[in-house]
Amino acid sequence: MSHTLLAIDQGTTSSRAILFSTDGQIIGIRQKELTLHYPQNGWVEQEAHDIWQDSLWAARSVISDHPEAARTLAAIGITNQRETTLLWNRHTGEPIYNAIVWQDRRTASQCDTLKQQGHETAITAKTGLLLDPYFSATKISWILDHVSGARAAAERGDLAFGTVDCFLLWHLTAGKVHATDATNASRTMLFNIKTQSWDDELLALFNVPRSLLPTVHDNVHDFGHTEAGLLGKSYTIGGMAGDQQAALIGQACFEPGMVKSTYGTGCFALMNIGSEYRLSQHRLLTTQAYRLQGQSRYAIEGSIFVAGAAIQWLRDGLHIITTAAQSEELAQEVNDTNGVYLVPAFTGLGAPYWNPRSRGAILGLTRESTAAHITRAALEAQAYQTRDLMDAMTADTGTHPAVIRADGGLVHNQFVCQFIADILDTPLDIPHVTETTAWGAACLAGLQSGVYQGLDDITAHWQQAKRYTPALAEAKREQLYQGWQAAIRSVMAAA
Repeated sequence: MSHTLLAIDQGTTSSRAILFSTDGQIIGIRQKELTLHYPQNGWVEQEAHDIWQDSLWAARSVISDHPEAARTLAAIGITNQRETTLLWNRHTGEPIYNAIVWQDRRTASQCDTLKQQGHETAITAKTGLLLDPYFSATKISWILDHVSGARAAAERGDLAFGTVDCFLLWHLTAGKVHATDATNASRTMLFNIKTQSWDDELLALFNVPRSLLPTVHDNVHDFGHTEAGLLGKSYTIGGMAGDQQAALIGQACFEPGMVKSTYGTGCFALMNIGSEYRLSQHRLLTTQAYRLQGQSRYAIEGSIFVAGAAIQWLRDGLHIITTAAQSEELAQEVNDTNGVYLVPAFTGLGAPYWNPRSRGAILGLTRESTAAHITRAALEAQAYQTRDLMDAMTADTGTHPAVIRADGGLVHNQFVCQFIADILDTPLDIPHVTETTAWGAACLAGLQSGVYQGLDDITAHWQQAKRYTPALAEAKREQLYQGWQAAIRSVMAAA
């Protein structure tokens, strides 16, 4: 019997469900855009109800579209936007506040205070993370302190906290399972990734009651079973991972030194560093890559908050383009940016700068500057931001990757891919299965259900579709990157 696997991929800007064959071919996909809300400067929220209902709609629809393939569905995998924080009533399932999105900056002052008090070193030692509003801990505190009655309800045990994976699992199992996986737990700033447990000192520091927290499992686990009425029958949920770790798995980066870089709403590059927990010395993050059969693997991660979101801004904010695909054509109408740099720090700067108060800027404008120059600058920024990460990773590990495996929506833009290879002076490989985040979640479900026997089976399915080889002279590459560094310094000085 030929099995199929379903991935629920709940991202920052859309909720999707993809039905895969066991060799990674997409049988069907359903997707619905998810609205982001900006109630104040630096705040980013989503309707929790939409996260759940849109994900359910996508899963139902793709199963309904392909009834024959659905009959052999072996298991479901879930992958999700990380750090986004939800609190809900355990008895009713109703959220007590909107989902606070990972991009949200409202707790910057709390993070500054904790840094001034000298807490960052201890937090980093336990979690691999830096003190930043990006992570879940301060978001939880904010909800508890700003929603009427929330802290008292939490102390009574009436509330549950979860990242998006946990929230979806809770609803898919009709409230029977409150659990997460090690990768998502590792992004909360409450989970000690050395001891693999929720940390009492961190809970006390952020004033988060332990009663809120889910159980933490391996990435491959029998997480529970969907309520039969939701998807037509009950299915096993056999794998869960945060989106970037799922992409690492989907890209088969199982050996130390292998790197994947995902270009979605943001850009996230992860380098597998193996089973030894090591802290970054260059302001990157150490994070849980995956945990299988109780054995942890770690990664060094560089997190950039705005990648594809910059192209959405050109479309929805400036109305320079009407579709994201037009950005490539427009950028290639000019030979260069004519000195224009766009720093897309719309929600602050991520790695390796970690400046939540920085804001986006377009620098080097002249009367000759056109929409094409600005568009090209937005696309080129993706390469410069990745160079920032790769230089830090190389300094941390002493290893410059021989190749980078890239995925995400922006890899369909050939200009961006070639420019990344040029600025990094490193080949860029695009896989045959470009939906690597969803594919990684499906692979985890396949491991749990016995469809795959081990990681070697996943590696065997990875195939290169295209390679971009560096073709830019070194002097030009360094000149362009020095201009980017000057632009970053200007943005940091203005923050």
